Amino acid sequence: MLLSKLIKDMGALEMRGPDVEIGNLAYHSARVKPGELFYCVPGQRTDGHLYGEDAVEHGAAALVVEHFLPLEVTQVRVKDARHFMALTAAKFFGYPAKKLKLIGVTGTNGKTTTTYLIRSIAEAAGIPCGLMGTVGYLIGSEKKEAILTTPESVDLHRMLREMVDKGMEWVVMEVAAHALLMGRVDGLIFDVAVFTNLTQDHLDFFGTMERYRDAKKILFEKARCRTAVLNADDDCAQDLVAKDAYPVYHYGICRQQDVYATDIDVKDMGIAFQMHLPGSEAVAMDLALAGVFSIYNSLAAATACYALGIDTAAIKQGLKTVKSVSGRFEVLPLEKEYKVILDYAHTPDGLYNILKTLKDGAKGRVITLFGCGGDRDRGKRPLMGEVAGKYSDFCVLTSDNPRTEEPLEIIAAIEKGLKKTPCPYTVIEDRREAIAYALHIARKDDVVLLAGKGHETYQNIKGVRHAFDEKKIVYELLAP
Repeated sequence: MLLSKLIKDMGALEMRGPDVEIGNLAYHSARVKPGELFYCVPGQRTDGHLYGEDAVEHGAAALVVEHFLPLEVTQVRVKDARHFMALTAAKFFGYPAKKLKLIGVTGTNGKTTTTYLIRSIAEAAGIPCGLMGTVGYLIGSEKKEAILTTPESVDLHRMLREMVDKGMEWVVMEVAAHALLMGRVDGLIFDVAVFTNLTQDHLDFFGTMERYRDAKKILFEKARCRTAVLNADDDCAQDLVAKDAYPVYHYGICRQQDVYATDIDVKDMGIAFQMHLPGSEAVAMDLALAGVFSIYNSLAAATACYALGIDTAAIKQGLKTVKSVSGRFEVLPLEKEYKVILDYAHTPDGLYNILKTLKDGAKGRVITLFGCGGDRDRGKRPLMGEVAGKYSDFCVLTSDNPRTEEPLEIIAAIEKGLKKTPCPYTVIEDRREAIAYALHIARKDDVVLLAGKGHETYQNIKGVRHAFDEKKIVYELLAP
């Protein structure tokens, strides 16, 4: 596509240099190929303008900039390079989103499971549905590794194009607060936007819970959202929506909403309840997913699909089909007298939800192994320690993704909260050794919870990713 055609009516301020043919789009200078358009995107940690020269050396045909650079290459000056990247990416790939039903799910916890449930319901209704989220990107039976929960806009529209070409009709995606604030989904209109909950996380980036909430609120702006689905049991839900701008559906447990649950039975490793949908009789649900939080995820998915016209039978079948999601309350199939469960819980609320479920149903002890990520919200560390101590019988404090921080300093912050409880614990910095210890002390009927890593297959230590797949490690440690 000619550069002049790509930027026409996109809000560019000025173009300097000859018109050029653009073969593809790029935002990472080291990955630029000859003939590509490179976006110099300012970021929190670095500025893409610093890499303009590198992009040109790699063959960039033109640059998008917020201020002209002293380089002999065609440049397009814009007010906001990140926003411009999203709009032009959509145009370059032929506006694939217009050919799809888009469902966006935002919230602190529950996004991943809710997206998988929505996809399962869609497929039960005979609708091919792509998925983008933390665990991976799914196009039919094909799975791609997820680098970001919500891809950068160039990758996002490239993938939407691929989904259209491969016959997808719906796409459900996790829409992270960071992605909303950083413009990755600018220009998209979501047929349904779902809100799961808001609890403490990412305050290293947002600073306050109000700013964190306001970032999620972007998804529900009138220009981005056609229908909203809200967790009515979350206090901030009503602060998110644009009043009277579009249909709003509510779901919940605490009081009757458009979609709600009654007769709840939280079992050892499953849930049963009566699901009430508008205009139909109660539907008896018996799911393999565990915990009250799974009821909320199920209601969120059911409400979103109901809003899109899916019938009750498909909703029920889709929810029943999902047995587990990778790293989300995932019970490892071990021939042991105790259980080992992997979960991505990395916030105080996420840890509370799973530990409360385990504690209520445990016949033996709950042994919790966890840490906290480095270079992230430090305020949640003692809170997670206190939650773990309150609902565990024994804790193993260890390293998570320490990144550039010292693991023992992170652990010391967690200990401040854990020491407020009577729960005994030990500190083993090396996570593999910590897992070995937790398995060694486990007895009949105990539950060993490995929290924080979930689906991840690496540890980030001093900025370097090291292979670390907890599933494989557990199997290796228990091998005869």
